[in-house]
Amino acid sequence: MRTVPPVADLSSSPRAVLRPLPLTAFTPDGGFWGPRLRQLREVTLRQQHEQCERTGRIDHFRRASGRKRIAEFVGRFYDDSDVYKWLEACAYALALAPDPDLDALVDSVVDEIAAAQSSDGYLNTYFTFDRAAQRWDNLTRMHQLYCAGHLIQAGVAHHRATGKRSLLDVATRFADLICATFTPSNRNTDGHEEIELALVELYRHTRDRKYLDQSLLFLEWRGRGVLDGSQTFQDHLPVREQREIVGHAVRATYLATGMADACAEGTHNALWTAVQALWSSAFERKAYVTGGLGAHWHGESFGGDYELPNQRAYAETCAAIGGFFWNWRMLLLTGDARHADWMETALYNGILAGLSLDGTRYFYQNPLASDGSHRRQEWFPTACCPPNIARLLLSLPGYVASRSPEGLWIHHYLPGELRVDGAAGRIETGYPRDGAVRVEVTQNAYPDRDASMHLRIPGWCIDARVRVNGSALDVAAAP
Repeated sequence: MRTVPPVADLSSSPRAVLRPLPLTAFTPDGGFWGPRLRQLREVTLRQQHEQCERTGRIDHFRRASGRKRIAEFVGRFYDDSDVYKWLEACAYALALAPDPDLDALVDSVVDEIAAAQSSDGYLNTYFTFDRAAQRWDNLTRMHQLYCAGHLIQAGVAHHRATGKRSLLDVATRFADLICATFTPSNRNTDGHEEIELALVELYRHTRDRKYLDQSLLFLEWRGRGVLDGSQTFQDHLPVREQREIVGHAVRATYLATGMADACAEGTHNALWTAVQALWSSAFERKAYVTGGLGAHWHGESFGGDYELPNQRAYAETCAAIGGFFWNWRMLLLTGDARHADWMETALYNGILAGLSLDGTRYFYQNPLASDGSHRRQEWFPTACCPPNIARLLLSLPGYVASRSPEGLWIHHYLPGELRVDGAAGRIETGYPRDGAVRVEVTQNAYPDRDASMHLRIPGWCIDARVRVNGSALDVAAAP
């Protein structure tokens, strides 16, 4: 099997306390997650591709390239991002298991995207032809850099999973154009954050410093007069001065994830102070018990401290996913198990609830109470959540464990095989239905020296007992 780097590759980040394992270091099988991941690969990804075709999302690229004569763009101006997230999900599926049919399907969609790219690298199908003169207009609301960010993440994931440069080359050409366009003398940024964390990941993948520097510029320009100054877009204050999580919940969690990514790559102490304060605001005072984020339907936004209505909760699936991404970075930067606790809470509640048991229907909003009229849908006019769920769940093996100089850290309990640095082991568990977890070391890469294993005791657990080779072990949980 090809060794595929981590989803968020902090393995060389100077500030990271824990190092993520390759996505392919853990192979899940059986238990709660094995059948679900197989269903995602075999059913959900195909259903999402059919929806992208049926609703014209892939036709947008054919229209832009001239391969298909379509008079008008039909859909939402951010529809490209749904195709990119689907491709990212497919990349993780291909990393987990070979699938020639899916691989060929992905290649065909990538070909349509590549054909639609302008000669200078620009790519956004809404602004092709009749709207070409409006390129880069109204970044506050038109999601151009947001869509570019998802293209970049898909390109990196596809190259890591398959070794093919086809989508990465498209993404890199667009990223190069963005870096050349937005300079200190031409400051602007996107009203919907995403480009920031995508550019950091492109830097990690290519080691080209300009992508990291550009991400830092986009972060620094927010709150300095280039957007509309509103809390909706987290533009009310410079990011280093922000202490309360406000505004659109998905935007806010993506911003915080990008801030944490930037901190991982350098000192940025003021930025780190801000992202920690934002985390406390979000998860100590504004998060639902499900890990859901965002109390208001109006603006899909956070409310005040402890404003957490049940029936009126918005709790968008994408916001829970954004919180999951954010907590993963915080976990790697601090080693603090409470971040893994929040990941787990969101995963089994705020995220997994967004997908039906048959893998073909979705929740966009996740209120905590309903009169029965709130139902999962096959798709949405704004369809950000379905492919977002797919890319998160199919990358789940990459979040199981990490390592440090002190040893191996197991954060989430899925049954399967774990291989790292010549060592191998197996996790057996009925989790989350059963709290018993058995970890067997099947191959020790360092038999002549001691090695440590760190096991997370979930925050909900009030009685943790550990046995090694059948003998009770007296251990105290670390803070």
